[in-house]
Amino acid sequence: MEVEVSKPTQEVLAQLGVQSWPIWEKEKSSFEWFYDEKETCFFLEGKVKIELPDGKTVHINKGDLVTFAKGVRCIWHISQKVKKHYTFG
Repeated sequence: MEVEVSKPTQEVLAQLGVQSWPIWEKEKSSFEWFYDEKETCFFLEGKVKIELPDGKTVHINKGDLVTFAKGVRCIWHISQKVKKHYTFG
């Protein structure tokens, strides 16, 4: 799967060490993105629609744990400001 979305428990977040990951924020916008390595992120705020080249869309909301596979090309459509923890690899 190119993009995986789940609703993690607090235990899972603690095991992953999410609180120690850096934070990225972005206002309402749309932009193309390419993942040159795997990224895992936890959304503290926001509402996003990810558009994949095959026409599929993935919806991301506050509280979602998302993994983007290495090599994914997509378009981000942010409808509510994003604040997320993230890590690579």
